[in-house]
Amino acid sequence: MAVRILLSGPSIPPAFDRIVLIFNPASSHHSDVLAKALHTELGYRLPAMTVDLLPTAFAGHGRALAREVAAAGTPLIVSVSGDGGYNEVVNGAMDGGGRAVCAVLAAGNANDHRRSTRRMPLIEAIVAGKVRRIDLLRLQVGERAEAWSRYAHSYVGFGLTPVMALGIEGGTKGGLSELVSVVRTFRALEPFEIARADGARAKLDSLVLANVAYMAKYGKVSETGEPNDGLLEVIMLPHARRWRIALMTLRAITIGLGPQESVSSYEFTTVDPLPLQIDGEVMQVNAHTSVVVEVKHQALATLG
Repeated sequence: MAVRILLSGPSIPPAFDRIVLIFNPASSHHSDVLAKALHTELGYRLPAMTVDLLPTAFAGHGRALAREVAAAGTPLIVSVSGDGGYNEVVNGAMDGGGRAVCAVLAAGNANDHRRSTRRMPLIEAIVAGKVRRIDLLRLQVGERAEAWSRYAHSYVGFGLTPVMALGIEGGTKGGLSELVSVVRTFRALEPFEIARADGARAKLDSLVLANVAYMAKYGKVSETGEPNDGLLEVIMLPHARRWRIALMTLRAITIGLGPQESVSSYEFTTVDPLPLQIDGEVMQVNAHTSVVVEVKHQALATLG
């Protein structure tokens, strides 16, 4: 990251009272280097602003740090990370009351959220204090005492997307190598069945509920979706032969999948145990469990 040094800067933006940079010092994408470079630049551009560096120490620590920071005042929390690290920060900020402004400095493998929502260089947006609001997706799994929930800034995927994520993670990094790894994982893909609220059942290879246009590093899944329109896009692939899955993947990484159905919420019940991927992190849902994904309209203050 190039550091541009200015000897003086403008007054403190009124949108936040301090800046906290959360990063993983063990990241293979040099998050520590990027965080320190941003810290230095902010020191020159906003000399009166308090800017702190907070390294994470374990999985889930980013959420705990963001929760603590967000509980006091109106901070700007910058996650120097990929989509998974930013998911932790967003959830921590919401845990802390939702008053914090959140942003991401892309330092991951896919960086889908940044690719989909970027309007201007992050440093310029911080200096200008240009805050806007975007939607979040709220995932709720289960009911009553067994229920748990989590926010997604970009998407929740079932079927193909968790398989693709595991294939990329287990393969050699790099554009062509990652695509080869994804193709190889098609052999491990199993169709899954869901029961909708009206009682109808569907057998699918893939279901993605998206708040952004890009995902899985290479794919463009929607032409119409906007991250602040109060709607999520439903990208569904009914069970079909492997060549149809490959064709959909090829279309996604070339011309895109085109317009998709838009709804404010989507609900179903799993029939069998089902893996899901939320902003890059793979989880598991038990059989016979209710799943609800709904839009929280303009729930997150962000910039960049």
